[in-house]
Amino acid sequence: MSARSAQLPRLLSRAAKLATPATARLAAIRASARQMSTARVSLRSNVLRTTPFVRARQYSSKSYPDHQLVGMPALSPTMTQGNVGQWQKQVGDRIEPGDVLVEIETDKAQMDFEYQEEGYLAKILAPTGTKDLGIDQPVAIIVENEADVAAFADYSPGAKTEAAPAQETVAKEETKEAAAPAKAAPSQAVESGDRIFASPLAKMLAKEKNIDLAQVKGTGPRGRIVKADIEGFVAPVAEKAAPAPAAKAAKPAPKAAPAAPSVSAGFTDIPLTNMRKVIATRLTEAKSTIPHYYLTQNITMDNVNKLRKSLNSAANGSYKLSVNDFVIKAAASALRDVPDVNSSWQGEFVRQHHHADIAVAASTPAGLITPIVRTCDAKGLKAISSEVRDLVTRARANKLKPEEFQGGSFTVSNLGMFGISSFSAIINPPHAAILSVGTTESRLVLDEASEKGFKAVENMSVQLSADHRVVDGATGALFLKAFKGYLENPLTMLL
Repeated sequence: MSARSAQLPRLLSRAAKLATPATARLAAIRASARQMSTARVSLRSNVLRTTPFVRARQYSSKSYPDHQLVGMPALSPTMTQGNVGQWQKQVGDRIEPGDVLVEIETDKAQMDFEYQEEGYLAKILAPTGTKDLGIDQPVAIIVENEADVAAFADYSPGAKTEAAPAQETVAKEETKEAAAPAKAAPSQAVESGDRIFASPLAKMLAKEKNIDLAQVKGTGPRGRIVKADIEGFVAPVAEKAAPAPAAKAAKPAPKAAPAAPSVSAGFTDIPLTNMRKVIATRLTEAKSTIPHYYLTQNITMDNVNKLRKSLNSAANGSYKLSVNDFVIKAAASALRDVPDVNSSWQGEFVRQHHHADIAVAASTPAGLITPIVRTCDAKGLKAISSEVRDLVTRARANKLKPEEFQGGSFTVSNLGMFGISSFSAIINPPHAAILSVGTTESRLVLDEASEKGFKAVENMSVQLSADHRVVDGATGALFLKAFKGYLENPLTMLL
């Protein structure tokens, strides 16, 4: 017994030594687990922030299979809502990554929405022709297994389906709220400070059903709004206001509001397209926030017309140059000579572009759009002509890609083909200038070499609208001087 007692301190010391590294390893494992959890949360946050459409697992009281809600994608930086075009996939079709799911009309063009995951189209929630659907609003349901497609035949978003909570605690919380006794009368959900207390699920359902939470009476603890309150909510009918007591000096009764126009009224209300809304917003902002100034120049076009006729005759139908092609090339050459005009206002700095990426204003049935001819300063007349024709044709068919109408460094707007002599265009931000081009007209000018003392010339008027924050008046004048020189001596553009 004494021998065992003597060994006891040694055994305890050895056990303590073995326990120390085990404890350290356990602490390290726990720290690593916390880091991995934090990383997963961060990664998930980044994915949700950068993914252009909603993909949320859903469950419901009818026990729908696992599925994904596909939301309206943001296909352009300025897009806030979109219209649904032709669906390229039908219910039951298999979808491969990169397949075109549906055509979406953005604020600029008709674009293809490519889905980037595998699955089967189970339900179309936004049929062709749906208008003004907000970003992330559901448009379709995708399932992983083809056998699950039939389960969504009667699916109705927001009516019978609940979104699965991110954590099980939310679901448990809703269960407790629903089971709470309703002995006391329902209290108003609006507490002090106009704060509305509602569960996350109730808020989501209210948003889907466009219900104002301020009108809902909560039956949960302390008047909190729960799911059952939203599902059982009935919008109150507006009551007629009680007649006010008669005043000593009765005021004259207000005039009745004008009756709604009949079918035979002399006007037609045309709904706004997404493109028209964006045009209105951007141009109003440009005209009210950009300090415009205007410079006008008259240019003799005789030499350009002769060169154009000669080049087109030698083309044998392979190309056909227009006056606008020469205008674009001359503008690009002048921007290379006066780079201060080839700039854009960026708020805290001015960005000077290294190439002349010229946006060409084009009229489409839906509104004005400006497809961009890149690096015009490095291209010849033939290449510019071919690219302009292709871009304008696809713009009028709503087939432009976002990178083909976003950006640029300078804009050209030509109304000469409509017989307009001159006009003042509004700057297309963030560009610092836009060139307005009028028609070519015959004019009489003094000519001492002529027997009559004058001669007829072909004259074209152009006007530069410039942003005074970026382009000073003298700089704008230098640009127009260089532009005029290239058009009156067009062979210099070929050097």
